[in-house]
Amino acid sequence: MADAAPLTRADLIGAMSKGAKPKDQWRIGAEHEKFGFDKSTLRRPAYDGDSGIRAMLDGLQRFGWSPVEEAGHVIALERRNSEGFTASISLEPGGQFELSGAPLQTIHDICTETGQHLMEVKQVADQLNLGFLGAGFDPMWRREDVPIMPKGRYEIMRAYMPKVGSLGLDMMLRTCTIQANLDFDSESDMVAKFRTSLALQPIATALFACSPFTEGKPNGFLSARANVWTDTDPDRTGMLDFVFQDGFGFERYADYALDTPMYFAKREGRYVDASGQSFRDFLAGKLPALPGDIPTLKDWNDHLTTLFPEVRLKSYLEMRGADGGPWSRICALPALWTGILYDAPSLAAAWDLVKDWDVEDHERLRRDVTRLGLKAQVAGRTVQEVAKDMVHIAREGLKNRARFSGGMVDERGYLSELEDIAESGITPADRLLQLYHGDWQGDVSRIYRDFAY
Repeated sequence: MADAAPLTRADLIGAMSKGAKPKDQWRIGAEHEKFGFDKSTLRRPAYDGDSGIRAMLDGLQRFGWSPVEEAGHVIALERRNSEGFTASISLEPGGQFELSGAPLQTIHDICTETGQHLMEVKQVADQLNLGFLGAGFDPMWRREDVPIMPKGRYEIMRAYMPKVGSLGLDMMLRTCTIQANLDFDSESDMVAKFRTSLALQPIATALFACSPFTEGKPNGFLSARANVWTDTDPDRTGMLDFVFQDGFGFERYADYALDTPMYFAKREGRYVDASGQSFRDFLAGKLPALPGDIPTLKDWNDHLTTLFPEVRLKSYLEMRGADGGPWSRICALPALWTGILYDAPSLAAAWDLVKDWDVEDHERLRRDVTRLGLKAQVAGRTVQEVAKDMVHIAREGLKNRARFSGGMVDERGYLSELEDIAESGITPADRLLQLYHGDWQGDVSRIYRDFAY
């Protein structure tokens, strides 16, 4: 803590650049969040109680998960796989249940891991009369209806969010996402992957759009989750125009992180409220919340997790543009990005799709896809046309990877649902709206029966 050597600029940059690894060591990580609900009332479960989130976490320990505690509360679980990599189950602020998978070699491995997790969750949930739903935004419940989880960092964020945007509490309490994490082999490789994936992130948002309902009614969006990010906190969200500028690299991203206000620092198991304060002051020992204290690399890495752009850099790249959804799309997202980013010809072809888009194109597209999905336009093309090209490029990349399952099937099959969405121009949200106006006869509660895991 205070007696640690001061961090240097090289330390800050190294926290990210150390992730570079040769291609034969690249891995893929998948994360997904889901909403729990009581099968009798459809309400989101509280932390405590016989059928609460704590009971879920306790029940899952029978499958070899180890508890992680904070202030006497179990707030996460961890499990190490046969290769020594760790997966975790954690809680979002409103009890959204998140699997952060282990870094794995193939999409086959990811889908196996996801399937095992969902089966374990279902076994425990069935005993507690709980169900789980994959969607981008809570379809029924108001902010004030959502129970709050007992995690210290979330208390600080809940107090800070309304100061910087109108939808930050919705982000915390009423959204779920699917995420893919991928590696790079050098700074130049990171830059190429960051630029390409950031430009294409709104296309992924359209393909995965699955949040057209708020409080039981259509909300005017196809991805209400993506819209939430447009008014959460402008300091730490968005399309990061500087990524497309000459000279971008680890150092420039470190400057962006340094210029993003802090949320907290953690000392002796306790979160210290440093919301709105400067990490630059922290480096100088002048943080008002901890005067005289000097940050550690853990503080810096914690701070990096409080940045929420559409693509986030840590010691790997995180793809953050997709709504939560069913099992098939949990597997599809890492397949999409692996096909594009882990095959050099595919990465080059994907960059060709977006290299002429300017800053205004990026920002307009990010906003337009929230309402229009695949019908939005960019640089004279429809998003549907770009999406078809994007999925085709990913398919070629997965073909070139030639990673086969035990049944000698490669990874291209995980793109099938995205191919159907792109070809039809009909997003998952469009299909939900068709059901709402058709078979469901305006009853959004049917989503819990028809789409629960």
